[in-house]
Amino acid sequence: MTRQELVEQIRSKQSYLCVGLDTDPLKIPKHLQGHPDGVLSFNKAIIDATKDHCVSYKINTAFYESQGIKGWEIMQETLAYIPSTHFTIADAKRGDIGNTSSQYAKTFFEILPFDAVTVAPYMGEDSVRPFLEYKDKWTIVLGLTSNAGSFDFQRLSLAAQQGKQLYEQVLETTCKWGSPDNLMFVVGATRASDLADIRKIIPDHFLLVPGVGAQGGSLEDVSKYGLNTDAGLLVNASRAIIFADGGEDFAEAATKVAAGYQQEMASYLQ
Repeated sequence: MTRQELVEQIRSKQSYLCVGLDTDPLKIPKHLQGHPDGVLSFNKAIIDATKDHCVSYKINTAFYESQGIKGWEIMQETLAYIPSTHFTIADAKRGDIGNTSSQYAKTFFEILPFDAVTVAPYMGEDSVRPFLEYKDKWTIVLGLTSNAGSFDFQRLSLAAQQGKQLYEQVLETTCKWGSPDNLMFVVGATRASDLADIRKIIPDHFLLVPGVGAQGGSLEDVSKYGLNTDAGLLVNASRAIIFADGGEDFAEAATKVAAGYQQEMASYLQ
């Protein structure tokens, strides 16, 4: 999917919502647990319930890889069920030397034809370059995460760079490897004011923002500091939507929550 196509979807739906399909088999409704197609049935119901209110789906591959071959099959079938109008993300956080990254890129852009994949930039440009070589595909680089461990490295001050934090250097360097047409960044939502500083470094790139909803991030703050002229945001909500209700009415509850996010987003896009 091209940037123009993504922007058109956002404007048309007045939404920049990404629904995270982080489907834990132990958390799906009890009437689906133990069923051989329980996870896939759950995912399909969630997609049907939310597709009118979101522009993107993010599949966290760990929840599928941990189930072995069956999990990979579920991931593949889930991806195939998502409408072609929606931007699809493999949240895989891959990153390795070039020849290995080439195989990762093939996995998530060819074998599983996602629009985008998340990658870790720690090993440098040659670990990211194979992903960027695919036309009309997106590489989503970890920029600043919101977990407690982010302070271990990401916020370290660099003496050689006049106290610039490490994550700022990562953003400045990485944004030169691609363009706003094929490169996004993951930026956590729980300290949304950081987005104001991030937008000074990468004003035009799309940001994938997790942490809204169950993790406590504020959609209002993320939108205030993160929106740009093309919206430039994909705000991900996972548990808050897919596990909004643990009973047989889970899909209806997911629709209600997703619609609420969409309506709030529409107000910020005016």
